[in-house]
Amino acid sequence: MGASISAGFRTLFAKELMRFWKVSFQTILAPMVTALLYLLVFAHVLADRVQVYDQVPYQTFLVPGLVMMAILQNAFANSSSSLIQSKMTGNIIFILLPPLSHIEMFLAYVLAAAVRGLVVGAGVLLVTLIFVPVPFAHPLWIAVFSLGGAAILGAMGLLAGIWADKVDQLAAFQNFVILPFTFLSGVFYSTHSLSPAWQSVSRANPFFYLIDGFRYGFFAVSDVNPWVSVAVLLVALAALAAITLAMLRSGYKLRN
Repeated sequence: MGASISAGFRTLFAKELMRFWKVSFQTILAPMVTALLYLLVFAHVLADRVQVYDQVPYQTFLVPGLVMMAILQNAFANSSSSLIQSKMTGNIIFILLPPLSHIEMFLAYVLAAAVRGLVVGAGVLLVTLIFVPVPFAHPLWIAVFSLGGAAILGAMGLLAGIWADKVDQLAAFQNFVILPFTFLSGVFYSTHSLSPAWQSVSRANPFFYLIDGFRYGFFAVSDVNPWVSVAVLLVALAALAAITLAMLRSGYKLRN
């Protein structure tokens, strides 16, 4: 029994990896090009208008934010689009019928989403390094926040895929939740350049802590203590995992 369940997990995980790898031009190369365009446009337009950290040029400041944004958006896209497509085409039954526990189903989707997010993030970093040199002050912090951010958005994508009944609903979730949270998290600016009121608004956004902690790994400077960001990361991941696992266990909108 244990062997068959383990085989089911490996099969689902491999299927999710192959799903995005077969269209890598769209799932990997396209986000890299988009991030490079963001870097070129925003660095040119805002370089002299946005106050960031001392001794950190604006174009250098942009790179970690763009990398993390790519990780988050692509991790979410992988798990959410896969599940909604399975539901709409009806082949979700081939995932529900095998002896696959809800925990293994959760891990397969989230880990595959994290892999896609990290692959895209690594690609964005490599491409931007061609144009902008970036220090790596604390590689361990970079690893913690990139892995944690990818897992959080993978779980959030799975939750959105379970909740949504059609592509329009999933698109609404992405347009009204993921995009605003990402763009207002400090990708293109440091919150210390904002007024106190807007700083408070920014710090109510959990994505802010992912990007701020990730940026600390490069520059050894951040808007908040990185340990606070780690705490937010762990709480967010635990809460999303608990909610999503409960939905999978109950078969909510999957077994109807």
